[in-house]
Amino acid sequence: SDRWNTFVSHLLDSCFLCLVLDATMKYILVTGGVISGIGKGIIASSVGTILKSCGLHVTAIKIDPYINIDAGTFSPYEHGEVFVLDDGGEVDLDLGNYERFLDIRLIRDNNITTGKIYQSVINKERKGDYLGKTVQVVPHITDAIQEWVMKQATISVDEDGVEPQVCVIELGGTVGDIESMPFIEAFRQFQFKVKRENFCNIHVSLIPQPNTTGEQKTKPTQNSVRELRGLGLSADLIVCRCTTPLETSVKEKISMFCHVEPTQVICVHDVSSIYRVPLLLEDQGVVRYLCERLNLPIEMRPRKMLTKWKEMADRSDRLLEHVSIALVGKYTKLADSYTSVIKALEHSALAINHKLEVKYIDSADLETTTLQDDPVKYHEAWQKLCSAHGVLVPGGFGARGTEGKMEAISWARKQNKPFLGVCLGMQLAVCEFARSVLGWEDANSTEFNPESKHPVVIDMPEHNPGQMGGTMRLGKRRTIFSSSTSVLRKLYGDVEYVDERHRHRFEVNPELKHHFEQKGLQFVGQDVEGERMEVIELEDHCYFVGVQYHPEFTSRPIKPSPPYFGLLLASAGKLQSYLAKGCRLSPRDTYSDHSGSSSPDMDMRELKFLPL
Repeated sequence: SDRWNTFVSHLLDSCFLCLVLDATMKYILVTGGVISGIGKGIIASSVGTILKSCGLHVTAIKIDPYINIDAGTFSPYEHGEVFVLDDGGEVDLDLGNYERFLDIRLIRDNNITTGKIYQSVINKERKGDYLGKTVQVVPHITDAIQEWVMKQATISVDEDGVEPQVCVIELGGTVGDIESMPFIEAFRQFQFKVKRENFCNIHVSLIPQPNTTGEQKTKPTQNSVRELRGLGLSADLIVCRCTTPLETSVKEKISMFCHVEPTQVICVHDVSSIYRVPLLLEDQGVVRYLCERLNLPIEMRPRKMLTKWKEMADRSDRLLEHVSIALVGKYTKLADSYTSVIKALEHSALAINHKLEVKYIDSADLETTTLQDDPVKYHEAWQKLCSAHGVLVPGGFGARGTEGKMEAISWARKQNKPFLGVCLGMQLAVCEFARSVLGWEDANSTEFNPESKHPVVIDMPEHNPGQMGGTMRLGKRRTIFSSSTSVLRKLYGDVEYVDERHRHRFEVNPELKHHFEQKGLQFVGQDVEGERMEVIELEDHCYFVGVQYHPEFTSRPIKPSPPYFGLLLASAGKLQSYLAKGCRLSPRDTYSDHSGSSSPDMDMRELKFLPL
């Protein structure tokens, strides 16, 4: 019986493999050389964007060679922020780039890690699926990688439910890393399995330009491409990251030594906005090359492609008015720790025709202990805070700097400054209000003071303190608006509910709700059961909003996140006029009728918020 079940399982796997191989799925592998953090994620997202603008359905997969199962237990200083998906997957921040650029919804299996692959293989071995054979990296690990990619590539990521035609795969790290070797070997085999016309490799490399000579150096790229070829993969396109446009002689040199045509050497130099990267690739014929190389079903006729992206890039370059936001957080030394937050602010600022200035403030610098230890740092932090047009306190974990965050929240509340608190930021806003207005001096979260007599923020009942990974309230959850006059409800389009992504272990104590509402702090949004406090708003304040969820994860360039959009509107002094006009922008702030969306067959004719 067991042998028969195993035989049937292998037969079904083989049938699935044959069906996948018979399909016309096209795979584009993006690798990197010389250094990590070179911009592979933006390149992969941009390639997907220009293909999607041609009418193709595109999906994306990110491969991280580390052994962690997911990014959930990482410090933001390790790999930047932890991006959360609809299904609760805690993944690499590059999946956020894919979602924002391509306007798609991914799931946790779109992020592959070494830990996930080995875990799946070990689980199979424990069940006896390998029929007593010795389990090895080749073929078992490499086969598992290929099967995962082929299966995930067929999962729809668009709202129309159509199966993707192109899968862009980004391999993290750099070629030559010992951690990525099994993945390189897997794709070496994979290119023959799916046939040459269905697979191509884009290699992203650095062209350094030393200040002493100003000469663009090609040797690192030559070595990187040579190493890649030695491992069995040949670059079809070489994307050169450089500070200035690539000189013709340099391009020809790379072409000669890397065994590609000059047209296959693509220059991506530093530009004023990431919105210009898809335009750079399009201008250099990447679509035409991929169409010929992969036999893509695209009619290469003159068309006005990527109009939306060009308009956003042009608008970003010509902005004159400025708006500044003080970001009071714990991980301000690394901007990648708040990637989605910054993008959400940028989307909103761009929508109202303002140039964004983010003032990073380490929350610990606002505390009185810093005044004693380093008065200069203390006064500089407060000067930044006081000179900003609005205040943002994002989510985070740990007690360090919480008193400084509450100081910033208190200042914003008393000075009638626009304020947005996200996750922990909302919880601390409730704590600050309890201390300052209700007179509960020891009010706190049980995360920071389990013995508090006024635990206004408490541990979730279902939280397992013995486990770290995956034990939070994660993923898309529904928030019901309980007030028809809520500012945030109006910003969302006067909807009854919204679906947003969560990532937290603690929440506001519902038993104390009435004490706050009597003093003007209204809980205008709760979960479906009405037990979890999701949204707070302060009466008689220009904009004092807190949300338990993370709205930055669903912000898009043409569809800014409403809570962040409200913060920017209030900071620019435009919120009341926006609400008075029925939540519509003035004609000069809206995008043109001819701006094409990144999604096929869709036009965004007006910046108007619809139910998420």
